[in-house]
Amino acid sequence: MRDQPVTPARHPQHGGRHTPHTPPAPPRFPHFPLAGRAVSLCSRPIIARGAARRAAARPAALCGMRRLRPRPLLWAARGPRRLSSGAAPGMEELLRRSVPPLPPYETKEKAPPPAELRGAEFVRFYRALQPGPPRAELLSRLARDFGVEHGRVAEAAAKVLQAREQRREPGALLQAEDRLRYYLSPQYRGLFQQLGRLEGGLRFLVELRADLMEGLASKAVDGPHVKEMNGVLKNMLSEWFCTGFLNLERVTWQSPCEVLQKISDSEAVHPVRNWVDMKRRVGAYRRCYFFSHCAIPGEPLIVLHVALTSDISSSIQAIVKEVPPLETEDTDKITTAIFYSISLTQQGLQGVELGTHLIKRVVKELQKELPQIETFSTLSPIPGFTKWLVGLLSSQTKEKGRNELFTESEWQEISEITGDPTGNTLKKLLNTNEWVRSEKLSEVLHSPLMRLCAWYLYGEKHRGYALNPVANFHLQNGSVLWRINWMGDTSPRGIGASCGMMVNYRYFLEETASNSALYLGSKQVRASEQVLALVAQFQQNSKL
Repeated sequence: MRDQPVTPARHPQHGGRHTPHTPPAPPRFPHFPLAGRAVSLCSRPIIARGAARRAAARPAALCGMRRLRPRPLLWAARGPRRLSSGAAPGMEELLRRSVPPLPPYETKEKAPPPAELRGAEFVRFYRALQPGPPRAELLSRLARDFGVEHGRVAEAAAKVLQAREQRREPGALLQAEDRLRYYLSPQYRGLFQQLGRLEGGLRFLVELRADLMEGLASKAVDGPHVKEMNGVLKNMLSEWFCTGFLNLERVTWQSPCEVLQKISDSEAVHPVRNWVDMKRRVGAYRRCYFFSHCAIPGEPLIVLHVALTSDISSSIQAIVKEVPPLETEDTDKITTAIFYSISLTQQGLQGVELGTHLIKRVVKELQKELPQIETFSTLSPIPGFTKWLVGLLSSQTKEKGRNELFTESEWQEISEITGDPTGNTLKKLLNTNEWVRSEKLSEVLHSPLMRLCAWYLYGEKHRGYALNPVANFHLQNGSVLWRINWMGDTSPRGIGASCGMMVNYRYFLEETASNSALYLGSKQVRASEQVLALVAQFQQNSKL
């Protein structure tokens, strides 16, 4: 990068006189609203009014097991210079220069390494493109024109078959297989490897995959070649982000404000209300950990929040309630660790197995710090339950008088309260969260919603595994579907997503390996007596 010329700077404290250029001020971070004022997160010390006067000036926290909402990464603006779609002709030439050709198998060890400048040029070109169609076009061309050379693959496959048919010595067969494996590697893989060696290249690849996934989701890029490239890049990131390269870091009130801000920005399920709330979430009876990568130090990749309690929590409001943070903790009262939030902060790492390893590492860390903890459990949301339930009601209301979800007495009470025997009103009340305003309706729905939720988590499947993504994640890890909690999350988001219900997945450490193998191999779900009783009620009272 060329050095910029030093120019005189006008300093406001010197009466407007020209002074030598001074280093730029530290970056200003977003302002966090507190007590009606906007206060910079990196200013310290800060004196704020009201209850916030007692809080030091630091940022953020995180909650909620969730899927990442789409966040613009490389699609967003990067720097002042942009290339419009008119730059497309230069795109083809850039790709030819940037993507290293696959040398013949015989000379693969003698091929010179690709020039580092080519990778840097690709990064600059990509970041200068306008968000949207131009970047989508580059990704599509890269996937389509620089994939596997099918002619070479066919020749190598024929040689493998020939070696087997001729029963040649094992060395010849292994070499033929190695040749085939070599030619099955797409050309763009060499570009990704080259970018991964650059300073900041790994971060760029994570952001590039986030763009790729966002493009696939919005259909801006599509087709088998693009999907294949996404899979190749995901597998490469899985190797680069294996546990040996990851560092476990704990977040406290003394952590750098940049780290706390990033963790706060990634939170969407249980929003941080103010600095007092944030201080509590990283203070006494709370733990917050994240994984960072040795090539991206200090950057949270995935974050886990833990509440230290005396029993298994049934309400998220009890964990994130608005009370002053405690300064000290009595370790004699701590017997249980509740994982109430795990969030991936990098959209480009979706599908890379980080959450499982983070939970295992945190368990070991807690066992060292607090050996008296015997119970490990989650308090998890149930995203998608309300949508699933409304879908069933929609199919049921197409035929008047049809009732497959409730008993006759339950349906009669619901119809009397709503004044509608068709179920349309109930469906509308569920969609708008208005049903919780009626104490009578909430009481009538309590029992049927509990058993329907139990079945949704235990019995509804996608390719043989749990339909609910949070359930599937924890069951794969070897947990037990332990307890369904009525009104575990009374926030508007909780009512809207899961009719206010939450679930505990309990980790029996000595059984997680066998439970995981049972679920992944035989697709069997380990569940508690409470859950199994609710499932039995569903099977007895519902006609699905």
